[in-house]
Amino acid sequence: MKGRFLILLPMLLFASVAGAANYRAAMVADMDSGRVLYSENATDLNYPASLTKIMTLYLTFDALEHGRLHLDDYLIVSNAAANAEPVKLGIPAGSKITVEDAIKAVAVHSANDIARVLAENLKGGKEGNFASLMTRVAREIGLSRTNFENSSGLPDDDHLSTARDIALVSMAVYKHFPQYWKYFGIKTWTYGGKTYTNGNRLLSSFPGCDGMKTGYTNKSKYSLVATARRDGRHLMAVVLGAENKDVRAAVATNLLNRGFAMVERDPAPAMVVRETNVATPVEQKPQPQPSYDNSQSVNTFAGAYHAATNHVPVATSAQSGPGVQFGAFSTRDAASRMIATVQRATGATPIIETAPSGLFRVRAYGLSESAAQSLKNKATAAGIDCYVFH
Repeated sequence: MKGRFLILLPMLLFASVAGAANYRAAMVADMDSGRVLYSENATDLNYPASLTKIMTLYLTFDALEHGRLHLDDYLIVSNAAANAEPVKLGIPAGSKITVEDAIKAVAVHSANDIARVLAENLKGGKEGNFASLMTRVAREIGLSRTNFENSSGLPDDDHLSTARDIALVSMAVYKHFPQYWKYFGIKTWTYGGKTYTNGNRLLSSFPGCDGMKTGYTNKSKYSLVATARRDGRHLMAVVLGAENKDVRAAVATNLLNRGFAMVERDPAPAMVVRETNVATPVEQKPQPQPSYDNSQSVNTFAGAYHAATNHVPVATSAQSGPGVQFGAFSTRDAASRMIATVQRATGATPIIETAPSGLFRVRAYGLSESAAQSLKNKATAAGIDCYVFH
């Protein structure tokens, strides 16, 4: 009887959340373990709006970590960036802004013009090139249904993501670049004599909230990623397509409260998924990448979380050509054990490479495109998580 109660408990805890048909998708998960506590339409395609900027900042943080940018570097505002649609900082073309102020402008004010400034400075002056990089990195870290067309989330019919994918990239930022996590918790920021307030209401209203990002367009409606710490646990709620700001804040608050209640009652809770009949604004077209229903997303999220948070595939390596990465590990011994596993399964002999983050990456270099893909397929068939990098 007790076991049956534990299975039913998550459904009871979240029953009223699912009953509110004024948002399109929702999810709450443990940020440290990747455990999904509740998932509702989490793999449905939606317009991510300014949640896109989480990936823009992910790539910015990677550039900082690998020395391609520095916080006190100055970035030039182009004509194209200055003409971006509101919301924006509104500084004129030809102006300069430091990298740190650019990060704050994007994280706090969600400035579209400054997101474009970062994109142009990170990828050869062209936002389109940066969007392609965003999508490639998204695939590498496990975002299976995401396509980026710009750095800000401004409307584009092909600019799509899911609650599951947004959760993954948010957790990847948290795991890979903890030194920059503080920017998502800034409540107000003053620049040029004007003070900007973060749109994430939970930073002020929810005890322990430490991030992360809001989003809105006419098509996407109101979305939010909200994170919070309580009693040593760190949870994340994702809400997409809420009818207004009040709804997205209320749903995120409800999700976090009930998520914390669940982990307090049961340290290893069942993963729950529900489906609703709320219409999604995006036609669910056939996609070239795998498509998952909600029950599949729950079962595969733990693996995707592991992949997303255990390697940083963005930095350009000193060694050229395609290769295969078999994970990144906190100790050299763990990396050595992976090398032995790869050798037994594939016959290949990868090397250990020390990443700037301090992790030990296991990589095979010097391969042709076809050889790299063949090695990846062989390793994957043996149950080894890996990906091809360039």
